[in-house]
Amino acid sequence: MPLADLNDIVFGAWDIFSDNAFEAARKAGVLEKDLLNQVSEQLSSLRPMKAVFEQNYVKRLTGENVKTGPNKMDLAEQLIVEIAEFKASHNCDRLVMVWAASTEIFLEESEIHTSIEAFERAMYDNDDRIAPSMIYAYAAIRSGVPFANGAPNLTVDIPALTKLAEREGVPICGKDFKTGQTLMKTILAPGLKSRMLGLEGWYSTNILGNRDGEVLDDPENFKTKEESKLSVLEHILQPDVYPDLYEGFSHVVRINYYPPRGDNKEGWDSIDIRGWLGYQMQIKIDFMCRDSILAAPLVLDLALFMDLAARARMKGIQEWLSFYFKAPQTAPGLYPEHDLFIQLMKLKNTLRHLQGEDLITHLGLEYYD
Repeated sequence: MPLADLNDIVFGAWDIFSDNAFEAARKAGVLEKDLLNQVSEQLSSLRPMKAVFEQNYVKRLTGENVKTGPNKMDLAEQLIVEIAEFKASHNCDRLVMVWAASTEIFLEESEIHTSIEAFERAMYDNDDRIAPSMIYAYAAIRSGVPFANGAPNLTVDIPALTKLAEREGVPICGKDFKTGQTLMKTILAPGLKSRMLGLEGWYSTNILGNRDGEVLDDPENFKTKEESKLSVLEHILQPDVYPDLYEGFSHVVRINYYPPRGDNKEGWDSIDIRGWLGYQMQIKIDFMCRDSILAAPLVLDLALFMDLAARARMKGIQEWLSFYFKAPQTAPGLYPEHDLFIQLMKLKNTLRHLQGEDLITHLGLEYYD
């Protein structure tokens, strides 16, 4: 595939903390010191721009590296100027923006999100229903920059911004990186369904101690994440189609902030299943994972694929990238696909289509031609 060369990529960021990338990485404690020191010069040169931030949306965080302005439209215009300046100063041909910031409080779609005009009026009015992530998405789309939402926030999945993306010819996708416990669910649940094994209940709990865990310790922010996590099993198992196997199963999700764990997230799953003649069985999973190590490659993949989509003139929602998300953004009325294996096939077939190659069908008869 004609993806951008890794040596041609320049990174930039906004952050509510003024630490350069080396200082931020050292404090996060994800990478070993010896490994980090090998790239200290490059990371130290990356200093964040002041962020659009309002503590009401992420109550557990405070930061000093924050933009000010009379209204949210002004903040968006500041971002638009910075995007143009970054592109010019680094001699970039193209840009992509990936939201990898903290989970915001739960918001529901309302009348201000239904049209571009209503959304822009609400920005001038400083409406509380416009979160910082929406301001970034608006600025990116206005600048012709593809936008991927890696958090579960209501962001680019509102009619106003999907319409704006279509109008401006900009690719968008989301939401919520699929890295740990939900990744395991989208691997295991299709297996249970393929063997027609019934499900009585699926109890999930997460232990994590990084800044993500601290943010999600607030009930309003956790609700945003919970909505994203809970949708997966329903869509994969289809209890309306297979009521005898999956109707009324119990699905519980918990997240516990435990500082000693740091970035080494632990996901526990206790799964009660039902086999032939109704015999009950259990599956236990203890996934000792590293949150950032799992997420970083997704950010890079999405940056490369969204850039490819823009060059291929693919505008609006990029549903073929659902492989990377817990809650894939789809066109209105389209059933979101959560099965990891079907998602991967969609991604591969889209790439093959772009290259003018035959699509993968896995028809058994082909093997005997």
